[in-house]
Amino acid sequence: MPDELGNWGPQLRKGVLELAVLGLLATQERYGSSLVDDLAGRPGLAVTPGTVYPLLSRLAKAGLVTTTWRESPVGPPRKYYRLSAAGRRRLDAMAEEFAAVSAALRDILKEES
Repeated sequence: MPDELGNWGPQLRKGVLELAVLGLLATQERYGSSLVDDLAGRPGLAVTPGTVYPLLSRLAKAGLVTTTWRESPVGPPRKYYRLSAAGRRRLDAMAEEFAAVSAALRDILKEES
């Protein structure tokens, strides 16, 4: 199956990663490795820290998330990420667009069967 998909699966995950991260941050603030672990536990969304951390940096620079450093009970301080008001607006817009695309694809795939 991987040969049939080529690079499509990873590109699809990369395309929805921002939506997934914003969605997770909408429920509660989190630190980076917590986000990586949460995504890794969801089939189809597993990504590496090398993919998540640059995205978090871009989201912070764009003002979509805010950051706070906190001491950790086990190890060095952790940087926590929280959705900003602009991030909430982006999440809502992305979720709406994703729902429309998903619905269209479901209809197309039903027609094929």
